[in-house]
Amino acid sequence: MIALILGAGIALVLTMVVMPLYIRLLTKKQYGQVVRDDGPNSHSVKSGTPTMGGVVIILSVFISYFLTHGILAALGRTSAGITASGLLVLLLFGGMGLVGFLDDFIKIAKKRSLGLRAWQKIVLQALVGISFSVLALQFPNDQGLTPASTAISFLRDTEINLAFAGPMLGLVLFVIWSNFIVTATTNGVNLTDGLDGLATGASIMVFGAYTLMGIWQQNQACSLANATEVCYTVRDPQDLALFGATISGALVAFLWWNAKPAKIFMGDTGSLAIGGAVAAMAILSRTQLLLVIIAGLFVLIALSVIIQVGYFKLSGGKRVFKMAPLQHHFELSGWSEENVVVRFWILAGLFVAAGLGLFYSEWVVAL
Repeated sequence: MIALILGAGIALVLTMVVMPLYIRLLTKKQYGQVVRDDGPNSHSVKSGTPTMGGVVIILSVFISYFLTHGILAALGRTSAGITASGLLVLLLFGGMGLVGFLDDFIKIAKKRSLGLRAWQKIVLQALVGISFSVLALQFPNDQGLTPASTAISFLRDTEINLAFAGPMLGLVLFVIWSNFIVTATTNGVNLTDGLDGLATGASIMVFGAYTLMGIWQQNQACSLANATEVCYTVRDPQDLALFGATISGALVAFLWWNAKPAKIFMGDTGSLAIGGAVAAMAILSRTQLLLVIIAGLFVLIALSVIIQVGYFKLSGGKRVFKMAPLQHHFELSGWSEENVVVRFWILAGLFVAAGLGLFYSEWVVAL
C-alpha cells in the first residue's frame, strides 16, 4: 500500500508542477490544437489550445514508477522490485504514446486536422502491439507463470485456450487476439477524447478499478502459503496495482488543467497511450473480457461510431445519431458540454462499479 500511495503521490505532484510550464512552452511555440471541420461548431473556440499533454502524463508515469521502485529498494523492500509485467505495461503505454506523438506532431507542423496516414498508424501500432504480445508470453517466474497466457480470460483465465492446436498456433492466435483488444481500447479512448475532461475523468475511474483488482489479486494469490482453492494466478498483481495508482495520480493532476475550459488537451499522444495501458492491464490481470464492462463508456462511444458509419453506408446516407461519437449527438441535442461530461462520467462510474461488483462477487460465490 505504501508503494501505491508513493507512486500516485509522485505522479500527481510531478504532473501538477510540470504541466503549467509545459503549457507555456507549447503556447510560446504555437503548438495548438487543429479543430476538425466536421465537428460541432461550438468547438471552434478550442482551436489553438495547446495539445500533446499526453507527453507530460507519460513522462510522469515513467519517472514515478521507477522512482517509486528506487525508493522502495533503498528502504530494503526488495520484494517490491520491478517486474516483467510492469515493464510490459510501460512498453505498450509508451509505445502507443510515441505513435500518438508522431500523429500529433504532424498535425501541428502541417497545421491540419489529420496527422499520420491511416496505413502508417496501423503499421506502427501493430509493431508495438505485436512486440507486447510476444513478450507477454515470455519471462516465467518461479511458479512458471508468464505475464499473460493463451487462455481467454473473464474474471480469471477460462478453459478456452488459444493454444488448443499447439504452442505456435496459440502464439499466433494470442497475438491476433491481443492486438484486437489493443486496437479496440486505443480507438475507444481516442474517440472519447472529444470534450474537455471526458476521457481523463473516465480513465481515472478505469485505472482506479484495476488498482483495486491488483490489490485483491495480490492478497488472494495462489502463490501465498495460506491461499485458498479460489485464488488468482496473475504473475505480478502488486506491480500492476502500482502502475494503476501511478497513472491515476498523473491523470488526476492532468484533469486540473484539462477540465473545461481546457488549458491543454492530451492529444493522440495521451489517448493512444492510455488506451494501450488499459489493454495491457486487462491482458496481464487476466480479465480480458471484463474490460468490456469496466471500460463500458469507451465501448459505448466506439459502438456509436460503428453504428453510425455502418447505417450510413447501408441506408444510402441516413444517420442514427445527429453526430458521432455519441457525446457530440447529445451536444447537438442541446446539452451543454459540462452536462455531457458529468453525465458520461456517471455512466463510466456505473460501468466500473458493475465490473468491480462482478469481479468480487465471483470470488465470493466460488467460495
